[in-house]
Amino acid sequence: MHQNEGPSTRSVHLSRRIDPSTHAIVPPICANTAFAYEDIETWRAVALNQAPGDIYSRNSNPTTTAFEEKVAALERAESATSFATGMAAISTTLFALLSPSQHAVSVRDAYGATYLHFTQILPRFGVICDVCETEDHEAIEAAIEQGCDVLYLESPTNPTLKVLDLARLSAAAKKVGAIAIVDNTFATPINQTPIALGADLVIHSATKFLCGHGDVLGGVVCGRKDLVEKVYRYRELTGPSMDAHVAFLMLRSLKTLGLRVQRHNENALALARFLEKQLKVERVYYPGLESHPGHEIAKRQMSGFGGVLSFELKGGFEAVTRFLPRLRYAYMAANLGQVETIVGPPATTSHVELSDEERAEAGVPEGLIRYAVGIEDLDDLKADLTQALASL
Repeated sequence: MHQNEGPSTRSVHLSRRIDPSTHAIVPPICANTAFAYEDIETWRAVALNQAPGDIYSRNSNPTTTAFEEKVAALERAESATSFATGMAAISTTLFALLSPSQHAVSVRDAYGATYLHFTQILPRFGVICDVCETEDHEAIEAAIEQGCDVLYLESPTNPTLKVLDLARLSAAAKKVGAIAIVDNTFATPINQTPIALGADLVIHSATKFLCGHGDVLGGVVCGRKDLVEKVYRYRELTGPSMDAHVAFLMLRSLKTLGLRVQRHNENALALARFLEKQLKVERVYYPGLESHPGHEIAKRQMSGFGGVLSFELKGGFEAVTRFLPRLRYAYMAANLGQVETIVGPPATTSHVELSDEERAEAGVPEGLIRYAVGIEDLDDLKADLTQALASL
């Protein structure tokens, strides 16, 4: 395929293959643990990566390989490897690429479990971690210049939707020989391709938008082939592999990714503008709004602004507890990226692992609502928000 196809064409046809044994359009589920060979020589060649093939599904499987190739193609990456969950993808990547006394730089406004890796887990293993103010690009660049081995970014961030200049920070990492990693879960490869902006690796919680239906867990890392190989080898040893049945469902979902993300984008932007005008709303966080501090950066590096917004109600957490149960077309749950609208405060969703004090330290307001917009009809979502706000 060329580079200028539309998002839905890319979602459907990138990494297109016809199964050679069955001629099936849809890749079959290879529900197989081990793969047998007729002779030792061939078996050994495959085991040593000297010939194509699979040995054991913890290492590789035809169905998971098809999923990895699809995501790599969407992200314009050289290679990809998959995981049982998004956090398995994040933690495996960090442990595969960092050693004691090495230096990692990240930002405060990251997903809660990611934030804890840099503030609690990695330091226990002797990794020096700098967690910078998210929108202070100068501070991040200064930390990189002090001797960085891994730069870990998330944009837009979860749940405050802050935006980082990925090209600028990836260039700073490259100057010192650091590996630039970007969590692209919120944006998806439809809205943003960090590798084109200079990143070395891209991570997704595939559970979210890539799946889109809230029925399976998964993660994926893609990017430079040599780095993906290091991450794959660590995953091969530690074992958090994606199941073939999950990969099959992910492949099904990826075909509608372009279509779903377009609807998510449209709904989220319209609702963000709607909420900005509501007297009972203190503040709205969405990079598509002209009032957003990172709007100009987002316009440069994103083709759409995503399906997640956050907002604060006047009245703080008490107002949140009264408002959320009133919503008719939103589930109170700890997920996002589904066809259904999903809502919740950070204390029960993105930052549930953190204490009240740790959330405050991470800059996450207790009165914040993360509103992951689904594909429902816009007028119905507006009416739903209107009646819930009226109850305050």
